[in-house]
Amino acid sequence: MTTRQQLGRLTAALRRTIPGGQVVTTGPDYDSVRNIWNGAVSARPGVIVRCADPAEVGTAVLAAREFGVPLTVRGGGHDWAGRALRDGGLTIDLSGLRRVKVDPVAKVAEVEGGTTAADLVAATEPFGLTAATGAAGSVGMAGLTLGGGYGPLSGRFGLALDNLLSAEVVLADGSVVTADTEREPELFWALRGGGGNFGVVTSMRVRLHAVPTLLSGMVLFGWEQARTVLAGLADVLAGSPDELTVQSGVLPGPEGKPVVFLSPTWSGDDSTAGEHALARLDTLGTPLVSQVAPTTVPAMLAAIDARFPFGRHVEIRTRSVPSLTSGVRDMLILAGSTLTSPHSAVSVHSLHGAAAQVPERETAFGNRDPHLMIEIIAQWEPGDTGAAEHRVWAGDLADTLAPEALPGGYPNLLGPDAVAQIAHAYGSNTERLLAAKHRYDPYRIFNATPLPNPSRTR
Repeated sequence: MTTRQQLGRLTAALRRTIPGGQVVTTGPDYDSVRNIWNGAVSARPGVIVRCADPAEVGTAVLAAREFGVPLTVRGGGHDWAGRALRDGGLTIDLSGLRRVKVDPVAKVAEVEGGTTAADLVAATEPFGLTAATGAAGSVGMAGLTLGGGYGPLSGRFGLALDNLLSAEVVLADGSVVTADTEREPELFWALRGGGGNFGVVTSMRVRLHAVPTLLSGMVLFGWEQARTVLAGLADVLAGSPDELTVQSGVLPGPEGKPVVFLSPTWSGDDSTAGEHALARLDTLGTPLVSQVAPTTVPAMLAAIDARFPFGRHVEIRTRSVPSLTSGVRDMLILAGSTLTSPHSAVSVHSLHGAAAQVPERETAFGNRDPHLMIEIIAQWEPGDTGAAEHRVWAGDLADTLAPEALPGGYPNLLGPDAVAQIAHAYGSNTERLLAAKHRYDPYRIFNATPLPNPSRTR
């Protein structure tokens, strides 16, 4: 446990080397950094350093080591488990580093370590370009990318990590390196799927894409049609072309009853083919709502942010399954039938197409076979007295789904207590990933997405 004396010496040392006002222990600046997406996280760091450049990040890293204080990094602050903060620790705050520089000719964006997905797509949109992001705009691009990055364009362009070209990283010894296929290639391999466990990524270069035709929206079906719609959806997902990525699942409906939702995105060049592919979804049942039209990536991300805003309390569980089998469909129906909060949901993300065509050993990401990543999201308002019930709902559904699930799970969503899943989260890449951890962070000061315990993988 960090002592008050340790923190006092650490804070004084930081203030001697980093400009005034950037090292905070109380006050509005301190509170703004503690304001992260999951309002249930109450951790209070001992000191926060609002870093302005890689040199200051290096200073903070070395100070944490010298004084034996736990280190965390806050970028977008969207990790539901709250690993951006730790009681009594030192938090490196990158949330002020959000500049984006676009090279429209090379189709590359340089993004700073605190850049959100919304920041990135807003900067690329004027050039007729976009990026492979997750589904929400408020998510930090660095954390999303390093852990994976399922999103509406994954079928055509791969995961967010597949579009990472290079990263500037502050290592445990305070040095700054660039990792790509030529420089520090092993670090570059580990960063793509291994999360922020090897250093602090202060900037990245990511590949951009021209998407002249983007069709997306929402299709909702009444709960009495759930079994029929989900059975038809299984066939759609199994045969989706790369250009079509369908996010699906269960939401509370406007009248309190659950609904099945389909959120398709067509990113192909042929709008007619896209319209035909999307029209098929309406035939799975009789939609309550069917609103699919030309749109933009910023608008798509903003819609998800509105549904899952900062400040609500959140508990998430995840399972990955090979396909939408009858057993998985039964689980989704159980999820909707037992919803405990009007803000909770189950979201099914599809890994197919370009994301499934990358060889498993090419990056640290552990599962490149086509599959569905299921995100069980318990969410409630801060004053809700049913927090325990909502958490049990999420945990019970994950347990119920376990017999249908693949070993492991999506590291960006696995909580620190999901030990059995963590042990298998990186598949055949586990041994190499742990070797990279030992090489680049022998002091084990960086703790982002969970890594397997070496003793459990032997």
